[in-house]
Amino acid sequence: MGASISTLADKADLEAAHPWETAQPAQTIYELLTKTKNAHGDRKAVTFTLTSDAKDAGETLTWRELHGKATQAANLFRALGVGENDVVAYVLPNTSETVWAYLGGAVAGVVNPINPLLEAEQIGAILNETKAKVVVTLKSFLKTDVAQKTAEAVAMAPGVTHVLEIDLLRYLSPPKSWIAGLLRPKNPVSHRATVLNFNTEIARQPADGLTFPDSFEDRVAAYFHTGGTTGMPKVAQHTYSGMLYNGWLGAELLFTHDDTLICPLPLFHVFACYPVLMSVLTSGGHVVFPTPQGYRGEGVFDNFWKLIERWDVTFMITVPTALSALMQRPVDADVSSLRIAISGSAPLPLELYTRFQKATGVNIAEGYGLTEATCLVSCNPIDGVQKVGSVGIPLPHTDVRILHCEEDGSITYECSTDEVGEICIANPGVNEGSTYTEAGKNLGLYADKVYLRTGDLGRIDDEGYLWITGRAKDLIIRSGHNIDPAVIEEALMAHPAVAMAGAIGQPDSYAGELPVAYVELVGGAEATAEELMAHAAEVVTERAAHPKRVEVLDELPKTAVGKVFKPDLRKRAISLVYDKALSEAGHTAEVAEVVEDKKRGLVARLRKTGDVDEEALGHTLGNFTRPWEWAE
Repeated sequence: MGASISTLADKADLEAAHPWETAQPAQTIYELLTKTKNAHGDRKAVTFTLTSDAKDAGETLTWRELHGKATQAANLFRALGVGENDVVAYVLPNTSETVWAYLGGAVAGVVNPINPLLEAEQIGAILNETKAKVVVTLKSFLKTDVAQKTAEAVAMAPGVTHVLEIDLLRYLSPPKSWIAGLLRPKNPVSHRATVLNFNTEIARQPADGLTFPDSFEDRVAAYFHTGGTTGMPKVAQHTYSGMLYNGWLGAELLFTHDDTLICPLPLFHVFACYPVLMSVLTSGGHVVFPTPQGYRGEGVFDNFWKLIERWDVTFMITVPTALSALMQRPVDADVSSLRIAISGSAPLPLELYTRFQKATGVNIAEGYGLTEATCLVSCNPIDGVQKVGSVGIPLPHTDVRILHCEEDGSITYECSTDEVGEICIANPGVNEGSTYTEAGKNLGLYADKVYLRTGDLGRIDDEGYLWITGRAKDLIIRSGHNIDPAVIEEALMAHPAVAMAGAIGQPDSYAGELPVAYVELVGGAEATAEELMAHAAEVVTERAAHPKRVEVLDELPKTAVGKVFKPDLRKRAISLVYDKALSEAGHTAEVAEVVEDKKRGLVARLRKTGDVDEEALGHTLGNFTRPWEWAE
């Protein structure tokens, strides 16, 4: 760890001492991988375990071995016709091979990680948007339909020439491997691409060096889809410099070659690929990926503390929903090696932070990033003041401005301290003018043609800490997954009884937000909430977007031009959820109103209906991220 950033002054000092032009650790991913191999060749690099059992030895590769596997993967992709502008997509859970495909794909061409939980139509749409030439995925295996969905997607993407399959059978030993082999499900879908075994094919490639010259020009090396688990996602373009910048931040501010990270997050997400994998690649540290499904894997939560003890983990990578699940289990192992937990993807409730700190003795550093900026933007200081609820101070070489902009990106004015506006950022991870593959989606995306408009609303306090107060863009964020409310609204509008619909994110103590919908019926029509929920579940293919509640109103709140006025719906949802939580916990208090606060966004104002244990009430509402206060 090269530096400690506790204040904006520390940030400025580091930037002055290490301008990005000279701080960049390498020009390409392969150059960095080679440097790390030469410096830390025999140290552990990456461990993958098929199960959550702390006794599972897993598969651990040293930096020398990982360098060899990534080299073989890159050579294979080139042998299959992948040039530096061609795309290698992978539709995979976490495995050792996922890491090799990620690194090898970025070296040989443009790597495109795809969420295997998406529907086949969405995967196919991404393959077509990125013009993928090679797809790496699973061979048909028990308890997963990844192979089947990918085959359907490839059938929709005629540009794919080769499908490389990974057989999870290699991670099993007899008799489990015999049984799994016999029970392997059939894959009935056919397509025109050539199907090969990934491990068999890379074994035929040299591991000691590339069979082609590495390209030292800064170029797009990764495509990551964004926009959620519903709809057809947009595709963000990441350059070598942005990828290397994220790794440099981790090595400069957080990790050394002596650190071990545990990362049960998926390698199709920027959080796992950049602040984690690229950071250990830069620092020479060690990362453990438990089970293909990560936190979703069988027994991971039950065995998590034992895994920390087993691998002497110093940093755990997490999200609020995972922390909530972990806090429902006792800390049943020695976790004294753990230095800190890093949380992202969604706001962290104060009560959850406090419970975790008391249970483990470890602090949580909450950060902020987004796919469109490659990833990292800000983080609460590891060694400085951590303001719970904020997302910390901007990271070195990141400039954050709070602006009000016109639709075309021209700046109306810049906000003063603590004034809420749109969070706009510039750093080496922002690909100015070319954030998305689809040129039309970049129009109006940049303030002053440089600062990426995030669509998030926030403010900067007098000490330089960034606070997120809401969203200018109308997304629902459920457990870190973005859901486009239009998908829910369009499904409900397809029902003959529905005249108008508005979908929003309702506060939830576990998922952060859950999708709920409000509808206004056609005059004279009848439909129950249950009927409309069933209709939406049938029409919306992605389960995460199924509304958890539908409420039929006599009339939806509307703007002057007749659009659904969602702030009123959000106020209604906050009142309902908070009143229910207060009642169930036995507190004699209720929501009097929900008001818009310039600094904090929507705030629930409470009134007492009897004697109140204010400390206990604070714990109850501390499970949510939206603020509250007593009404005067």
